[in-house]
Amino acid sequence: MKNYYNEVQDEIKEYFKVLEPDFPLWLHDYINTKELLSQQYISVTCGTIYTDLFDSNFFFSSLDHSVAVALIIWHFTHDKKQTLSGLFHDIATPVFKHCVDFLNGDYMTQESTEDLTSEIIKNSKEIMALLERDHIKIEEVDNYHLYPIADNDTPQLSSDRLEYSLSNALFTYRLLHLEQIKNIYNDIMIQKNEKNEIELGFQTKKIAREFVKVTSRLSIIYREDRTRYSMQFLADILKRLSDDKKISVQDLYQLKEEDVISIIESSKYKDVFNLWKTAKKVKVSATQPKDVYYVHHGAKIRYIDPLYNGVRMSQCCKIAKKMIDKNLSYDMNQYVYLDFNF
Repeated sequence: MKNYYNEVQDEIKEYFKVLEPDFPLWLHDYINTKELLSQQYISVTCGTIYTDLFDSNFFFSSLDHSVAVALIIWHFTHDKKQTLSGLFHDIATPVFKHCVDFLNGDYMTQESTEDLTSEIIKNSKEIMALLERDHIKIEEVDNYHLYPIADNDTPQLSSDRLEYSLSNALFTYRLLHLEQIKNIYNDIMIQKNEKNEIELGFQTKKIAREFVKVTSRLSIIYREDRTRYSMQFLADILKRLSDDKKISVQDLYQLKEEDVISIIESSKYKDVFNLWKTAKKVKVSATQPKDVYYVHHGAKIRYIDPLYNGVRMSQCCKIAKKMIDKNLSYDMNQYVYLDFNF
């Protein structure tokens, strides 16, 4: 039987140890199911890892992210159901992750694939047998929105939002090193927010401010010109391949990203795909460019305004509020393009 943890990069294992020093052994059986293992071949970068528009070349998978979310939830709750809801929350993720939301026209909320979560779990004999063994009902683990420590509304801090912030800062964009991650993580505890609901929050104002600084930078990266262009470009190539009967929607959930890239590179779109892969910088214009493929729309705003001892940082720290306001004012009104059409 394939064991995911044995094959994880040492750098990721060290990160996991920060999130939860004692890896819960019971979690391995769930991780090593076919449906979850398929998430090993999907990058959390939504395909941007494959272009020179971004410097990152570290492959942190959708499964790495889901395991890390589960570890955070377990660390703070020691509740199996909540932990499994975090582990399963991206089980319906297709290749290029949120690019398929762009394909579905859902670039503002990026939740179009979540409805498949229950169906995938229900159709997995392995997962259903494990749930039955552990006396857990599917409706207790197929929707992590039920548990505020696992997930909550922006700009609150949840395990999911915390995880992709830490791992992107550590691995993808190299904004922090492991000791800084540890310092941030160890300052977090469960608190009560302004609605008297439980939420993860910080105990030290300086650390909370540093977290706001990093996540505000990440927030812009997630929706800046090169990101929106890349995600829509990949979505449009997938749409055209689908129209050409070269790939099916089902393939997006069953193939590895490297397999889909091979299909693209064997298609009539290989030249434009290569131009995107080797591009160093996108171009922008206030007016609609002619005779080129362009992107002109917004994207989901992912940002965090965390608690510091029960109070939002934007309410108790002028510096944090300034950073958040600057982040939220990022202009997405430009036309974004490269010098090609297809």
